[in-house]
Amino acid sequence: MSETQSPAGPFSALRLDERLRDTRLFFSQALRTFHATGSIVPSSRALADALSEFVRERPDPAQPLRILEAGAGTGAISRGIAAAMGPGDSVDLVESNPEFAAHLEGLLKTDPELSTIADSARVHAKLVNEMGTDRRYDAIVSGLPFANFTADEVTEILDYYFEVLEPGGTLSFYGYLYTKEVKAVIARREDYLRQARTSWVVQDWIDRYGIRTDTVFANIPPAWVHHLRKPA
Repeated sequence: MSETQSPAGPFSALRLDERLRDTRLFFSQALRTFHATGSIVPSSRALADALSEFVRERPDPAQPLRILEAGAGTGAISRGIAAAMGPGDSVDLVESNPEFAAHLEGLLKTDPELSTIADSARVHAKLVNEMGTDRRYDAIVSGLPFANFTADEVTEILDYYFEVLEPGGTLSFYGYLYTKEVKAVIARREDYLRQARTSWVVQDWIDRYGIRTDTVFANIPPAWVHHLRKPA
């Protein structure tokens, strides 16, 4: 009797192979550019799904969304966005690391999840605030590690997000749990103070525009996911 192979088999193997390549590339780049990546492993699917919540939940299911992902990395969060996208949606995947950006271009052709949005996605190898202000978005998902930036840099990025976000649009971003407390113990004083100033900026925006915060424990390390809405 011949063996029957599950139809999901080849796709499962391909997904595993893609994830292993993602992790190897992410780890190698993180060791060289930790300031820009903020972690040494890609984000988990649980974090990606939490960040994509307001791509999935939309006021008008029939209205296509224009989506921006900033800091797309090796596509871990992009897969969550792809799974949440509907007919007519489009997404700009912005990644300043040229190796990551080239990897994303390849994934849009080969990855079982990302290839489904290949016609609706565009990769931009640049800093997010170099994208200009001629585009408008209904949802922004940010994977940038704010805790690694200065307060002025974070202010500039958040100002840009709200400039290109449509009124009533949402911004979703994350931060790792207890980062400030850990740095208070192990970091140099100047690093701790820089991160504390950054966290004050982020908290001010959450206080003004926040609509929801989720906790994602299934990530390394665990993370908060903050959702903000631009006033209509």
